[in-house]
Parts: sequence; C-alpha cells; structure tokens
Amino acid sequence: MNFLLKKSTLKQSSYIKVTGSKSESNRVLLLQALYPELSIKNKSNSDDTQLMQNALSCNDDTIDVHHAGTAMRFLTAYFATQNGREVMLTGSSRMQERPIKILVDALLQLGAEISYKKTEGYPPIMIKGKELRNNKVTLKANISSQYISALVLIASKQKHGITITLEGKITSIPYIEMTLALLNQIGITTYFENNKIEVQPRTEPIQPKTLVVESDWSSASYYYSCIALSRVGTAVTLSSYKQKSLQGDSLLITIYKAFGVETSFDEHSITIKKISTNNLAKTFNLITAPDIAQTIAVTCLGLGVDCYLTGLHTLKIKETDRLQALKNEIEKFGASVKITSSTLQIFNRAPLHKNVCVNTYQDHRMAMAFAPLALKYSLQINDAEVVTKSYPNFWSDFEQIGFQFTKV
Repeated sequence: MNFLLKKSTLKQSSYIKVTGSKSESNRVLLLQALYPELSIKNKSNSDDTQLMQNALSCNDDTIDVHHAGTAMRFLTAYFATQNGREVMLTGSSRMQERPIKILVDALLQLGAEISYKKTEGYPPIMIKGKELRNNKVTLKANISSQYISALVLIASKQKHGITITLEGKITSIPYIEMTLALLNQIGITTYFENNKIEVQPRTEPIQPKTLVVESDWSSASYYYSCIALSRVGTAVTLSSYKQKSLQGDSLLITIYKAFGVETSFDEHSITIKKISTNNLAKTFNLITAPDIAQTIAVTCLGLGVDCYLTGLHTLKIKETDRLQALKNEIEKFGASVKITSSTLQIFNRAPLHKNVCVNTYQDHRMAMAFAPLALKYSLQINDAEVVTKSYPNFWSDFEQIGFQFTKV
C-alpha cells in the first residue's frame, strides 16, 4: 500500500505513547525462554518481536523469521544450545542475503553443530542443539553487536559461562552494554573490560522478576525529526522513557540539540521542543547508533542543511543496503549524495523537488525516516505499511500529531 502525504503542519503540542523497545524486547524474550521465572511488561508490539516470541514458543522443525535480523542472530545462538533440538532456521529472500557466518563460526568454536542448507555463510541454516563444550571465543571487534549479544545472552546457561575476546575497535558498545545490563538485572555476573567480555554461569535458579521494557528510542527519532522541521515552540511529549537509558539511540538528545531541539524529562516521559533554529552544516559520528542515520540524513535534507555522517559500515547489511537506498531516494529531491562503505555526505540544493515518490526497499526505517518531510513538501511513500516491522502504530500516531495522508 502506498501513502500520499499532504503538506502538513504539526500540532502545537501532542502526547504519544510509544511501544517498547524492539532491541530490549527481543533480548528479554530470549532471557525469559532461558529463565521462565521472568515476566515482561511494555513489550514491543512490532512484527519482529512477535516473530521472536512465536519462534521461541513453537516446536516446529523449520522456523521462518522473515525479515527479522535480530531474531535470526539471537535464535541461531539459542537453538545451538538446546540439547536434542534440531531446527532449520530460515528467512525472507533478503534475509538469505544477509551474512550469518561470523556468528556461526563463533558458535562452532564453542562446540556447536550448525550447517548451511544453501549458500555457505548465509541462511537457511540447520542447527543441532547440544551442550557447548568450550567457553572461549575470539571475534573481530568491528562486527555487528548483535553477533556478540547473541553469545552473551546464552552464556550464563553454559556450564562454564563464556569469555569473548574482541580484536580491534569495538562497534556499537551501547548495545553490548544493554545486553550485559539486562543480565545483571536478573542476577547474572558479567565483566566487560578493555576488549574482553566474561559472563559467569548461573548455577542457581533466579528469583522471579518483572522486566519493564523502556519505550523505543529509535522510534522517538521520527518525532525529533518532526520537531526539528517545525516552527519554534512546537512540542511533543512521548512516554515511557528513562533518563538513564540502556539504549544507544538515546544519543538523539545530544544530536538534536544541534538542530535546536530541547529534551526535558518528567517522571516517565520526555517532552521535545523546538527552541531555536540552527541551519549550519552538521557532522555526526554514528558508530554507536547507526539505526538513527536515516532519520538524521532526512532531517538535514528537510532543513536544507549539508551533512556528513560517519560510522555507518553496518548499514550495508541491514534490511537493505541503507547507504545506497538513502542516496537513491535523497537524490530524487534534488540534493547530491556521496557515499563510501561507512560514510554518507549530503550537499543540499534549494529548492527541493516536490511530489517525490520514495521507495522503501522493504525497510521500515526508510518509510518512517522520510515521513517527516511532509512538514515541508507533499510526497508519496511506497509500501508504507512496512513500518509494522518495528512500529505498527506509526501512521496512526503520526496522524494524531497533525499529519494528513491518503492511501493510493
């Protein structure tokens, strides 16, 4: 379904309850599968989290995670440790183009039994669950943090825990720290110093505990973009957020100060408000928060601001090659874009083209990142319902804050 977004004006003030973080939800679901004493509140209502939950609860021999990359990685590690369980893990055509070899090789080092069903290094994979006999593994430090988190999540259930040595400069430290913090919350001992991560085995049952998932900061990014593109004084309140967040994407608070957006915390919510205009060129290193790169790039496009974004090397293996997709779609508006394997640079040329049709490449973040541009220009977003992957209520929430659109 394609959506035609009319040029809209944000309401002066609004309130939105944002669903729980997909990143946190998928982690605590796997922990709950390992430790049934846990219960969960404010879980994400995203497609990805539903797929993760269904996969953990079913007894099928073949499990299809569709486009859910986090689920693919976490479930690979989980099923590798389920003694006596044999599962083929597969996904969409795009998922079968996304590499899994780094994680599989790490699990093989630990003693897992995993084989490829089609192309070596890519799903689908056949997993024969067994007790892992080894507890030490070495990985390159600049890989996706999801590979590392997958190993960390299963570590406490192994007889001797797991020690991970990372070689080089670590990518996305906040996501690793999120995983470790969740383990600590349920009483599992961990260490993370220099380039070594150690998770101790848990030999005793954990105490029953309810884990409350914080709302998703990457979902909040689209509201930050809206406020940045609006007039001074416009505000929106979002719940439920913590001032001391586990999510790396909370870096939004600092980044959007450069766009004149102020963040204030209440007990369980944030209010973001446009307090000034700053149209100078922007440079940001997003090595710790690559998921908000598309939002920031489109914010700069809408403001007519040149920008240079670095730390983006993981974007090429997401739902689509996000660097190439951004270049393709941003240039439709008349701006010039240069990309490398890890950077994106936008040179704006005013005025921008109107009534552009934005392709989304089966990528939820492409749809949501471009939507705020309707505060400046009418545009069409193709396959707009792809947002259900992470934020099913996105379009109804955007309508609530003032956006106007029709299905075409």
